[in-house]
Amino acid sequence: MSRLRALVALAALVVAGGLVAIIPSTPASAAACAAPWQSSAVYWQGDQASHNGRNYQAKWWTQNEAPPGTTGVWQDLGTCGGGTNPPPGGSCNYPNWVAGTWYAAGSIVRYTDGRYYIAEHDNPGYDPIISTWYWEPYTCGGQPPTNPPGSGGFVVSEAQFQQMFPGRNSFYTYSGLVAALGAYPAFSKTGSATVQRQEAAAFLANVYHETGGLVHIVEQNTANYPHYCDAGQPYGCPAGQAAYYGRGPIQLSWNFNYNAAGNALGLPLLTNPWLVQNDAAVAWKTAIWYWMTQNGPGTMTPHNAMVNGAGFGQTIRSINGSIECNGGNPGQVQSRVTRYQQFVGILGVPAGGNLYC
Repeated sequence: MSRLRALVALAALVVAGGLVAIIPSTPASAAACAAPWQSSAVYWQGDQASHNGRNYQAKWWTQNEAPPGTTGVWQDLGTCGGGTNPPPGGSCNYPNWVAGTWYAAGSIVRYTDGRYYIAEHDNPGYDPIISTWYWEPYTCGGQPPTNPPGSGGFVVSEAQFQQMFPGRNSFYTYSGLVAALGAYPAFSKTGSATVQRQEAAAFLANVYHETGGLVHIVEQNTANYPHYCDAGQPYGCPAGQAAYYGRGPIQLSWNFNYNAAGNALGLPLLTNPWLVQNDAAVAWKTAIWYWMTQNGPGTMTPHNAMVNGAGFGQTIRSINGSIECNGGNPGQVQSRVTRYQQFVGILGVPAGGNLYC
């Protein structure tokens, strides 16, 4: 054997020896790592994430609690292979979603939670889990389904929802409601288990009243439609003077409300208010937006009224208090209260005080 061939053989043995020493440090039985945990991501029951070399699975909805956490929400699945393994065959080699980037219809992106979405319509970087008219879940390379399983930890089960709204319009789907929850994670997730159920019952009781039991998608009195354009707003009424009538579970109306809701949700509701009557998840999101962020004619948001103990009566005031409260229409107030009492009964919690406004 020549000196050169001997040196090459020796080098090969050294490299092979190094590999033998390295390979056992990662056990052959170690599972592949799930997508790394991210504080901004929403995790639903059954979702998995890796953190510090271990896989974890969410037992219920969670956000911003790093595994293993302190509330028991994460189930430790054991060590993993260190880092996220690439999808089989590289079939999921799509870019990360970037807010504010223009996406043409057909674009596929990887969202912050490691799941994939495809653009159904051109859009300037709307959030895929909020702007569901523009984005649809996309499954590739053996990745798990993008839609959250089950009820996503919502305190109202699908069976209870059906019991509350037996005659509802098929447009108002339970899955649409669950899909909308991620827009405002604090909704029905704040306070004790009793308070969470009371808030959900209060929201759904007002929704029942506004829509006749989730029957009506749009306002029934068409004569009112031209009334909801405040031309004094700097953006005017680009969809038309009669385009901002009541729609959805809380009957969103007025051009300024469509503008504000659209800005908050990343949706073009000012120019395309019909999204609220065509997409169930968008409809539910506008209702939750109002519930979580708007005082209306009241002094607090309906969410704050329920979680801070002000009582169901203040949710009525925030939604339609200028017409119904202070003796304005006691029959309408009683209708809302009666429905709320029925719904907390279904959820097995007391109604609390301050039911009237």
